Formats: sequence, C-alpha cells, structure tokens
Amino acid sequence: MQPTLLILAAGMASRYGSMKQIQGFGPSGETIMDYSIYDAIRAGFTKVVFIIRKDFAEDFKNIFEPKLKGKVAIDYVYQDLHSFTGDFPVPADRSKPWGTAHAVLCARDAIKEPFAVINADDFYGRDSFEKAYAFLTGPVSPNVYCIIGYELAKTLSDNGTVSRGVCQVDAAGNLVSIAERTKIYEKDGKITYEEGDKKFEVPYDSKVSMNFWAFDPSVFAYTEKIFKEFLAEQGSNPKAEFFIPIIGDKFIKEGKGSIKVIPTGAKWFGVTYKEDAPEVQASLNALIAKGEYPSNLWK
Repeated sequence: MQPTLLILAAGMASRYGSMKQIQGFGPSGETIMDYSIYDAIRAGFTKVVFIIRKDFAEDFKNIFEPKLKGKVAIDYVYQDLHSFTGDFPVPADRSKPWGTAHAVLCARDAIKEPFAVINADDFYGRDSFEKAYAFLTGPVSPNVYCIIGYELAKTLSDNGTVSRGVCQVDAAGNLVSIAERTKIYEKDGKITYEEGDKKFEVPYDSKVSMNFWAFDPSVFAYTEKIFKEFLAEQGSNPKAEFFIPIIGDKFIKEGKGSIKVIPTGAKWFGVTYKEDAPEVQASLNALIAKGEYPSNLWK
C-alpha cells in the first residue's frame, strides 16, 4: 500500500490570532499546506487525511477540494475533546482537545497503511517528503518509526518563543529521547528554553522534531494505551497536552522499538505569529524564483 500523509490542521491558532491553516501565503493564494501536499504528491504519496474541527469543516473543504480533485485521495477526521476519553470525566474548564498525539489517535479509523504526520502551518521542503516516502515504503515496521530531524537553530522565530521536540540521538542515528520544550528562544548568542521559573541552554546544532513523523499503523493501538495512562495521570489538569513526543519517548523507553532520526537539509519555516507571515511569503517567493515551485501550484 502507498503511504498516507496525515495533516494536523485542528489547532486553535491561539498565538497566531486567526485561522492560519487556510490563509494564503503563495502568489496564487496557496496555503502552506498546499506546498506540503504538492511535495508529498511528487514524492509518491497518494492519499491525504486532514485532521480538522467540525466548526470550520465547510470552509476548509471549499478551499481544498476543488484544487485537489483528481490529484490525490482526500479524507477528513474531526478532533473532538471527548474522542477516546471513554468514561473519563473531562474537566468542565477544558476548552480545547488534548494535543497532537490525541489528534493522531483520532485518525485511527481513516488510516490502515504506513503514514507520515505533519503540521498544517509548517513548510518542510521537498527533501523531507522524499525521505519520509522512502522510509515508509522501506524500513518502516511495527517496531521501527522515524522523525525527520531539523537543526534547532534553523527553526526559531524572531517574533516570540516556539515549541520544539528536542531530540537526543545516538551514533547510529537512533532517537534516545525526545522532550517537548514549549518556550524556546534565542537571546545573547544562546538558545534557551524555560520550564517553570528556570532557564536551560540548548546546543545550536540540536536535532528537533517539527512534528514530521513516519509511523506504522500499529502506532494507533499503542497511542490509545498511552492516552489512557495520560488521562489517569494528568487528565484533571485543564491545560495538560498529549504531545506526539510523549508517544515517541515512551516507545523507546518501554523497549517497543527504535525511532530513526533522518536529517534533512530542507529549509524549514512556519507561522507561529502574525509577524512571521512576511518572512514566509518572502521565502516562498525565493523558492519560486529558483524554479523549485511553479507560481501557481495547481494550475
């Protein structure tokens, strides 16, 4: 079976201030997702599954279905606060779903083949999709997953803090551990993350996950198991989030298998804040000028 691309597009975009998943950045109104889908199709992916919220499903479909019709198979999954919570009493003051790993779990019934996971608002570059496709049609298995690894220094924003899954990698290129750091920034020649009231320095060349993962579909059953444990331990906290790196870290530490960290030289950029938008547009225009993308992706 050909691999599927799963796109996480259900975020509430709280820091950005608008629905950036469907904002046009390209010269013909292309979203960042358009470029990811374009790169995925030419790498060999034949199906795209979007994780979205029901309250903007109609607008979302009206934007993407006309231009993708006949080019790639499409499916939709809705991430809901109560999905896979069973009898667990969801806190009354919790307003949004449980995070990126929960979003992946919500796609369980839509994906039966090896698949890659990406964020909707990150530009990953052609090389990343080609490497993910090669992995998903090759060494992927129930006990071998992978991350496309980026250099931390190349993934920061000048306009505020970012969240990154910081990786420890062994000499063989396998992930040793991954930890989600939610307040990373560069200042005075150092990269720092904050945790509580403490600050910690991170090496410039650290490999980080930009949420570009490649999985065997067996990950769904494992994720559901870990989600139940997460709810029991942290579910009463209305701000607790179930991130994909939690799954990766437990997968390794519980001896379930290995996760390859596949480095890429592709240029990453994204829109965490509104102030990032002009730089994203300039970066896309530069790639178009080099001939890496047409001025109209779907013409």
